[in-house]
Amino acid sequence: MKTAIVILNWNGQKLLEQFLPSVVSFSSELADIYVADNASTDTSISYIKEFFPSVKIIENAINGGYAKGYNDALQIIDADIYCLLNSDVEVTENWLVPILHLFKTEEKTAIIQPKLLDFKDKKKFEYAGAGGGFVDLYGYPYCRGRVFNNLETDLGQFNDTKEIFWASGACLFIRSKIYHHIKGLDEDYFAHQEEIDLCWRTQNIGYKVKYVGSSTVYHIGGATLQETNPHKTYLNFRNSLLNVIKNVPKKWFLFVVFSRLILDGIAGIKFIVELRPIHTWAILKAHFSFYKNFFKFLGKRRKLQKKQDYNLHTSIVWQYFVLGRKKFDDLK
Repeated sequence: MKTAIVILNWNGQKLLEQFLPSVVSFSSELADIYVADNASTDTSISYIKEFFPSVKIIENAINGGYAKGYNDALQIIDADIYCLLNSDVEVTENWLVPILHLFKTEEKTAIIQPKLLDFKDKKKFEYAGAGGGFVDLYGYPYCRGRVFNNLETDLGQFNDTKEIFWASGACLFIRSKIYHHIKGLDEDYFAHQEEIDLCWRTQNIGYKVKYVGSSTVYHIGGATLQETNPHKTYLNFRNSLLNVIKNVPKKWFLFVVFSRLILDGIAGIKFIVELRPIHTWAILKAHFSFYKNFFKFLGKRRKLQKKQDYNLHTSIVWQYFVLGRKKFDDLK
């Protein structure tokens, strides 16, 4: 199988200097390596040409964010497997081998994520993916090894290969034919949680999303938008709501939508109590955008078959904040 590792870059020369060497060292024998540049204004492109001439460069005309950046780049890359890899990820020796093996042996597996650990503390799971992602009934995402902001220590508890609900966009492998069949990432998301929608739609057409714990990468996380950035709060809340409109099955739809309005309101109050009102405003803006896009996404919803059994745990908010269950294995 022909594999292409595609790193999306926007003014990220420092990250490329730090992390591109591991990708080239541990991947070039099994994959072609691309940098898809989102109209950077720094010297990223000249740096790559000088120090990594084997890396292919795709120059996107504009910075359309994560979704459009990848959609534009992947239109012109010929490969059987795409790896969407963040520029702030360090890969490890032989990281590709178990993932490519699984693609070869399981035709119905369309998306795979490796184990994501924290580059800053390599014994801990990383926020954006950890040991594989799930969503609760209300569309809130969480991971094995990460429930809200609680990060578990990697003790080998997730060294398995397991079917999951969503794979992290920090390092996501997908069959190219599936990517193009479902028309790639939804560009209305711009960034954050569009990979959850991608995985949801992939499962809607009968394919599986898997986690491979025998492959490990280290992710900085927040290199583009820090966790404290209100714009990140806005994107996460808005895009989670868009996932609900687009994908939640009919039998749950109205209940989930109205419940999210209440739960997000509680989150906004929590930010005020924590003296972070700018994040409360970000949630309000997310809801204004949600109302604005409601009928547009309702139209997208009508085109999709709905996956019925997505809610592995009824309410992650209830279990975490009320019942105090902080680890994935404690969830009921």
